[in-house]
Amino acid sequence: MRIKSEWKKNSLVYIILVPVLIHFTIFQIIPFVYSFILTFLNYRIIGTSEFVGLRNWSQLFQDKIAIKSIWNTVLFSIYYIVPTMALGLILALIIKSGIAMTKFFKGVFFLPVVTSFVVVAGIWEWLFSGTQSGFINYLLSFFGVEPQLFLSDSSQALLVLAGLSIFKVSGSTMIYYFAGLQSIPKDMYEAAKIDGASTFKSFWMITFPLLKPIHFYVLIITTIGSFQIFDSAFLLTGGGPNFSTSTIVYYLYTIGFTNLNFSYAAVLSYVLFAIILVISLIQRKYFGKDQGLY
Repeated sequence: MRIKSEWKKNSLVYIILVPVLIHFTIFQIIPFVYSFILTFLNYRIIGTSEFVGLRNWSQLFQDKIAIKSIWNTVLFSIYYIVPTMALGLILALIIKSGIAMTKFFKGVFFLPVVTSFVVVAGIWEWLFSGTQSGFINYLLSFFGVEPQLFLSDSSQALLVLAGLSIFKVSGSTMIYYFAGLQSIPKDMYEAAKIDGASTFKSFWMITFPLLKPIHFYVLIITTIGSFQIFDSAFLLTGGGPNFSTSTIVYYLYTIGFTNLNFSYAAVLSYVLFAIILVISLIQRKYFGKDQGLY
């Protein structure tokens, strides 16, 4: 009787959910389970696959390039997450300040987000060309600095890629922070002004703390994005030089679609999943739990 009653009340909702659940099952759950099965097989595109147990997993600990790729991804995250959040907040504060031509600056700040990544990467490659004709090297020459190799230097290439991602994504981060700034009551700033608080103190004591839910959300999405970085390494460096820009997703792509070793690529995908899951849970515990967001 309870089931019949629930069906009568929510039948339209259940009917609408059926296509969504079918799509989710076919394109999410089944591939997730099947890829996990692949990690225990020596998968062959042509021929019969054979069960190999934990051999693919043990290979991970002997694969120096895989370990280096994971470390490169962690380094990339360190270079990328905080600057992206900070720049997004700064851009949102600029827009919120009510400067002249606000709509124009909104468009300018958001333009990299809607611009094709291939176009942005091409501009970045020209800017950071490791020759004297590169724009950044041209500017450095005015200060007596020797031309830098940038993307051809294993100590600089990952930083350049991080800079590209920061430039590309900060506009969307700005939107999140701008929405958060809109929700802060104006009378709080007025009260602080009456009490003699400076602009910086109002920001530090009112704006920054009240944006904590936005900080948490942006932290989660930028962390996930940083560990999934692929296109910049694929387009600009090919994982080089000397695997210094080979991230875990780029290496996974190479193993799976260049070497056609889908079983080992599946292992790498689960390593990536585990890393993101653990970091997200840690972030939730220390930054999101008291917000009641999850």
